Amino acid sequence: MILLVLLAVVLFLIIIVMWIVGLYNKLVLLDENVNNAMSQIGVQLTSRFDALTGLLDLVKGYNEHEYKTLTDIIKMRSNITGKSSAKDVDAQENIITETVGKIVAVAENYPDLKSNTNYQSLMNSLNDYEDKVRKSRLVYNDTVTKLNRTIRMFPMNMIAPMFSIVQRDYLETDEKKSEMPSMK
Repeated sequence: MILLVLLAVVLFLIIIVMWIVGLYNKLVLLDENVNNAMSQIGVQLTSRFDALTGLLDLVKGYNEHEYKTLTDIIKMRSNITGKSSAKDVDAQENIITETVGKIVAVAENYPDLKSNTNYQSLMNSLNDYEDKVRKSRLVYNDTVTKLNRTIRMFPMNMIAPMFSIVQRDYLETDEKKSEMPSMK
């Protein structure tokens, strides 16, 4: 009889441990999905910075002073990784928005630059990358919603803190930042 009770307790403990492992694995999966979504934003931002670098090369031929200023701004960029925060992404977005605005202002002063096919092509590329960043931001916020919702529900709200898996911040959209300057 004692052996049966002892066996039942051991079996119950094994079931509890397996259940906790399953919950942990689900949390890890959701956390990694958020990291992946943030990394995707980083890839798109890097592509936008590459297009900005191409635009800078064009600006250099028209306005050396502005080229140096914009180069200094772009040097402030950092890489966005899976462990980056929403604030890091916002900082990078601000750098891009400021740089594009200045490039468009230079182009306004130099009609030859504005009508340059390379300039137009690079601006179109920037717009394409902007669209990809918007989509990546949507995916990120969706995966954050799934993680945060799961962490807030019982019993995950008790399990997640034990493994240091915490809720993530959403990427906020500033209406001014979401509009690319017009190249017209």
